[in-house]
Amino acid sequence: MRRNRRIFWLVVLLVVVSGLAVAQESKKEPQLRTVRGLVSDKADKPIQNAVVFLKNLRTNVVISHFTGADGNYRFSGLDPNADYEIYAESDGEKSNSRTVSSLESRKDITLNLKVDHKKN
Repeated sequence: MRRNRRIFWLVVLLVVVSGLAVAQESKKEPQLRTVRGLVSDKADKPIQNAVVFLKNLRTNVVISHFTGADGNYRFSGLDPNADYEIYAESDGEKSNSRTVSSLESRKDITLNLKVDHKKN
């Protein structure tokens, strides 16, 4: 009889502990996002020192980065619940704007941007 009671309380304890673990797991913050890509010209040549602008459409905060020698850019630590608009500028020319939707489930998003340098 005592043994059955001990087993009963042990099972109850295990159920409570596992329930707490599941509750703790569900309280985790959503995984942050990364947006990266290549800025290139119409001939697919990477553009160094292009400015890439990323606008949070919920807060209207804009952050920017320069591309490296290889034309790559990277924004990390982005809110997965916000939509973003992204575009690049180089030598007074601008790429088309692209949108990163909060409905997109990927956490690592690659968006390549093209800037059309007009010939003078």
